[in-house]
Amino acid sequence: MPKPLVSRATTAWSGNLFAGSGTTKLASSGVASFDVAWKNRAEAHEGTTNPEELLAAAHATCFSMALSNELDGNGTPPEKLDTAAEVTFVAGEGITGIKLTVTATVPGISAEDFEKIAQGAKVGCPVSQALKSVEISLDATLA
Repeated sequence: MPKPLVSRATTAWSGNLFAGSGTTKLASSGVASFDVAWKNRAEAHEGTTNPEELLAAAHATCFSMALSNELDGNGTPPEKLDTAAEVTFVAGEGITGIKLTVTATVPGISAEDFEKIAQGAKVGCPVSQALKSVEISLDATLA
């Protein structure tokens, strides 16, 4: 049985929600830290990130990995996957939806088979599984 891998991030926050701010660090890898603030979550990005942008990055990455694996298992490994994730946040409601968009170069696959495999990867992606409580849409296109 594989050993579980625990990934860790930290946030140091000062002040109240509306006037405060913080720094989020990717603690496991140590590769980056990001400034965070409510205004940049609810109003505009303006040089800092927010939980939804970080979630979008995680989802785009996870989906790309899942789709690559599914395509390889089909005997049609991708040459290239360009994936975007858009996470919509509404203050007072929370995360209201996620849109995945992928454009792929996959030799030897029909558009119909690609769509079917992409939809399966969307459902099976571990991040999608963790986010089942919100609607996740997918626009999958062959280049």
